[in-house]
Amino acid sequence: MQRSTPNRRDFLATSTALAAAGSMVPYFASTQAAFANQAKNDRPVIGCIGTGSMGTGDAHQHAGFGDIVAVCDVDANHAERARQDPRIGKGKADAYGDYRKLLERKDIDVVSVVTPDHWHVKIAIEALQAGKHVFCQKPLTLTLEENQLVRNACKKYPDRIFFIGTQQRSDRDRFLRAVNMVQKGLLGEIKKITVGINGGDVGGGFKKTDPPANLNWDMWLGQAPKVDYIKERCHYQFRWWYEYSGGKFTDWGAHHVDIATWAINADKDGEGPTTIDGTDAKHPVAYKDGYATVDNAYNSAHDYAVKCLFPSGVEMIVTSRGDNGILFEGSKGRLFVNRGKITGTPIDEQWDKDQFTPDDLVRLYKGKPFEGHKQNFFRCIKEGGQPVSDVFTHVQAMGTCHLAAIAARLNRVIKWDPKAEKIVGDDQAAAFFARKPREGFEIPRV
Repeated sequence: MQRSTPNRRDFLATSTALAAAGSMVPYFASTQAAFANQAKNDRPVIGCIGTGSMGTGDAHQHAGFGDIVAVCDVDANHAERARQDPRIGKGKADAYGDYRKLLERKDIDVVSVVTPDHWHVKIAIEALQAGKHVFCQKPLTLTLEENQLVRNACKKYPDRIFFIGTQQRSDRDRFLRAVNMVQKGLLGEIKKITVGINGGDVGGGFKKTDPPANLNWDMWLGQAPKVDYIKERCHYQFRWWYEYSGGKFTDWGAHHVDIATWAINADKDGEGPTTIDGTDAKHPVAYKDGYATVDNAYNSAHDYAVKCLFPSGVEMIVTSRGDNGILFEGSKGRLFVNRGKITGTPIDEQWDKDQFTPDDLVRLYKGKPFEGHKQNFFRCIKEGGQPVSDVFTHVQAMGTCHLAAIAARLNRVIKWDPKAEKIVGDDQAAAFFARKPREGFEIPRV
């Protein structure tokens, strides 16, 4: 009897079963070229939600592993540009202004979410509910509560791969090398980590105008409060407003705090800082009770050094001052790492010689071989298992980022119980745990 060739649906059904069982199967050649050469029926079908500058870049990379059949953006110009892009929609993909129409499509297996931060969790959870694998750009969450909501959703749907765009986790020669050295104790006991993330932009007072005809401003706002359109609130500049982001605390913190907490093994459930000191923080506008007093200027912190104390005794300083990057200081030595370099005596003298092996990379990659960032995502879709950038460790890092932003907004010291996941002894600070969404834009609780 002749066996039929499995099609894409068979492949995805198999991958779903493997993921649910946590099984390991033999590795396959997960190179972009290998995916590109797969038969069409074997390639995942992808929908891209959010096709601005970052969304376009991600879509270009996704296209090497699957076929993009739909794009979506509340800015019709962005959606149409992506639809016509020869590397994305190729003039054939469907374009939507409402992401829910894309999620309704049964033929789509993978969803890429590259929207402003305040939309991430709602869309991602609804994508999981619709049976999709999810790629979501960082920072995944807007609030501490959203950390819990998306983590719960991933636990409910363990057969769906959820991957975060924290690509530093796939930088072998810099960030992975630093994490390996710290985890192996080559720097000795870590005493202090300085996380340089630069400061946010300063600007105002911006003009309130009618939104352009190509932009659905109400949909762009989503769960955020209804306000008049200001061009500088939208697209790339959204990250300088606490209404839609956490400023640089979450923008760059999602990268560097993530690496720092991973290195010191503080990325597990119940881990996190217990004291967060935001007394050394400035904002570009006046604040009262943690809220900006004007509505037409950037309002996220631009000058700060927030101190986060962990139960292990590690002091992590999240700061706008000095070089962008991470400085690890241990009892034996120190090293600095960013996207351009890794420096320090331990590096100059190769303290990790013979201690940064292919096996170490597999360990850091949770049992998968080291490879490009998105390749790891699509490998996990095929094989099952946790990706290198998973939700569970990411929300631990985001917890520190959100706490730093809350302490900075209030300009005081706050206390956090990482096991109970509660701000303690400060009702005003605890009120920032969640934000009430605008009616009609509630996040599913699963």
